[in-house]
Amino acid sequence: MTRNIDPVTLAVVQNGLQQVCNEMDLAFVRAAFSPVISEALDRSDGIYHRETGELIAQGELGLPVFVGTMQFSTQAVIQRARDVQPGDIFIVNDPYLGGTHLMDVKFVKPFFHRGRLFAWLANTGHWPDTGGMVPGGFSANATEVEQEGLRLPPVKLYKRGEIDEEILSIILSNIRIADQRIGDIKAQAAALAIGEKRLAALIERYGEETVEACIAELKERAEQQMRARIATIPDGVYEGEAFVDSDGVVDAPLRIAMKITKKGDGLSFDMSGSSPPCQGPMNSVIATTKSSIYLAMKHIFPEVPINAGTFAPLEVLEPEGTFLYAKYPRPVSGCAAEVSQRIAEAVFNAMVKAIPDRLFAAPAGTSGNFALGGHDPERGRSYVMYVISGGGYGGFRGGDGISNGCSTIGISKTTPIEVMEQYYPVLFEEYSLHEGSGGAGRWRGGFGVNYTIRLRRGEARASMVMDHGRFGPQGALGGRDGGTNRVRVERNGNVYVPPHLSKDQDIRIAPGDRVHVSTPGGGGYGDPFARDPALVARDVRRGYYTRAEARERFGVVLNETGEVDGPATKVQREMQAY
Repeated sequence: MTRNIDPVTLAVVQNGLQQVCNEMDLAFVRAAFSPVISEALDRSDGIYHRETGELIAQGELGLPVFVGTMQFSTQAVIQRARDVQPGDIFIVNDPYLGGTHLMDVKFVKPFFHRGRLFAWLANTGHWPDTGGMVPGGFSANATEVEQEGLRLPPVKLYKRGEIDEEILSIILSNIRIADQRIGDIKAQAAALAIGEKRLAALIERYGEETVEACIAELKERAEQQMRARIATIPDGVYEGEAFVDSDGVVDAPLRIAMKITKKGDGLSFDMSGSSPPCQGPMNSVIATTKSSIYLAMKHIFPEVPINAGTFAPLEVLEPEGTFLYAKYPRPVSGCAAEVSQRIAEAVFNAMVKAIPDRLFAAPAGTSGNFALGGHDPERGRSYVMYVISGGGYGGFRGGDGISNGCSTIGISKTTPIEVMEQYYPVLFEEYSLHEGSGGAGRWRGGFGVNYTIRLRRGEARASMVMDHGRFGPQGALGGRDGGTNRVRVERNGNVYVPPHLSKDQDIRIAPGDRVHVSTPGGGGYGDPFARDPALVARDVRRGYYTRAEARERFGVVLNETGEVDGPATKVQREMQAY
């Protein structure tokens, strides 16, 4: 359908909708209490269709993984909403109703213009704790969702603009550091209030009919653009895979089997050959599984704008009977932060065979979820500290991967260590580059980071749900895998390594104990022996690799001053390949 819309007006409305979401993002960040929101930016805001719940616009500062999941949770609210009034706000974190994990709490608000429901506004914020077995909610050993925290179906937390004190008291009675949550709750509601004002101003300026016509046109154009990009991919069936280290309970890998069928201007994604549901928390709900496909394709074609039309050419066959379609009561705390990234990695692994110029080797692929909960005797209050960390990006045709980049699923960044040391009784004794972790390739992977946290006072419990501790991020087209994730806990002079390498919970630590974490590097792209020896020498001089690693991984021999003596001999190369 072609609409007679002035192209200037269309562009202005498109950017206006984007700006509404951006201002919601900024209001949320500036008003939030928790550093994971205010500093690490683990949140998102968007506008959704009044009837279908489909995405209309999302803030540029929001997490990509929430692009898909928030429309599913909005749809769950629409299906269950009764007697919706201006000022109502629904709260929901149920992973089986379009959610992710329980710590991602969503607020959904109906937006009325002149008495008529025009759209829904929604946001997601990562709360540091929602109850459960361990502080922070990342229970590596959970075997049912109730062990992970408080699960909320869509309920009205605000009714006609007033908070429901009874529902609030139920929530606060079931989570840790409840007195600090009210700051995040009010920030989340305030962001939606800002969205109401800005969206109302946009509609008043251009009129409902024009804005609705622009929304429909933008959806059609996004679909056309995505189909045009897909059409450039050769027809065929492309297969890839990725592995989760373990589920945290059974120490065995979980396989994601990805089969992508390209025909014409559409793509079909089949993951039915993946591992069955697992006992531990590395199951993925279907909303997160689908959203992982969406964000993977957005990584491949970043120039396509985001709305529901972007996803229309992508058919995701629901992988029932696998760990990628979790149903109640399967635990899911690792689905959004970890499994989602492995799903995206499987897409990259498959598509690099079809469009190598567009693709790249696998990035670090873990959010590095680390939670520390305890009581600070000096301040007389309890706390939950949540740390996410960056890692290396994969190499790509024409360039090396960046180091200490944010995760595949979002733009979240590590909270500044100065902020964490101010809020919590910890000291960061190290924050450095994880040298040697970049996968070898003609274009090498970027490097992860090392950090060491020492507890200064009180006692605490540490938990972590990370990944890529057993398998490093995959190289592409002959490139080597990136370095793995490593966790060590130093207690009273003894070193403890989690049996599942980067997943464990309830590790009790005392003042002076340390936690050491090294995050993965990105995979390498292309034959490592084709890398320019001068670039290898530069990396060695910078301390990224040792001379021995340069010889072993790239076949480049360096003298003691770091100068190239020459590439390794053919025999050495053959021995290395062997």
